[in-house]
Amino acid sequence: MRIGELSKATDVPVPTIKYYLREGLLPAGELTSPNQASYGEAHVRRLRLIRALIELAQVPVAQVKEILESLDSDTEPLHEQIGRAHRALTPTRRLNATDEARTAATAQVTDLITTRGWKVDPEAPALATLIDTIAALHTLGQPALAAHLDTYADAVERFTALEIEAVTANPTRDQLAESVVIGTILGETLISSLRLLAQESISADRWTSG
Repeated sequence: MRIGELSKATDVPVPTIKYYLREGLLPAGELTSPNQASYGEAHVRRLRLIRALIELAQVPVAQVKEILESLDSDTEPLHEQIGRAHRALTPTRRLNATDEARTAATAQVTDLITTRGWKVDPEAPALATLIDTIAALHTLGQPALAAHLDTYADAVERFTALEIEAVTANPTRDQLAESVVIGTILGETLISSLRLLAQESISADRWTSG
């Protein structure tokens, strides 16, 4: 397809597509003449991924380029490719918590990871975020929520296994990596939305009459 057809197929304006091409986010099309190029299904998939990263996950363009370069690597193992993408998608934030609460949270999370046998990089941003979150819960006087960490982990492990199973149905390495990245972005919103709906329903059952 030509660039105009690619634009219609993806709902991405032509100037935006040209910008992605200039920035190296989107691979060049196959030249059919000095001023014309042809684009295929791989370009459609890549544009969907770029839009998900920029518009949904709010990832800066420079970081998007880093993620895409990782996904395009022929030498980097798939696990490492996806890991780099996850790190780019994980927000880095430091929540307010006391030193005592952070020490206790670190011990709790370390015990959880060890007990469950999870293979986690000690430098994983999500690990630091989890520790900070639990420390903040203790500091804010909500230890009951932190006490359910293992139950949360059970639920997360179950639906994550389902997610991985679903995306492995994709036939190519590129499609698999892209599905994992998009699933991570939209999966967070999906889980958060379901949790809020469940909270609304349960609170209605407990604290409303009639």
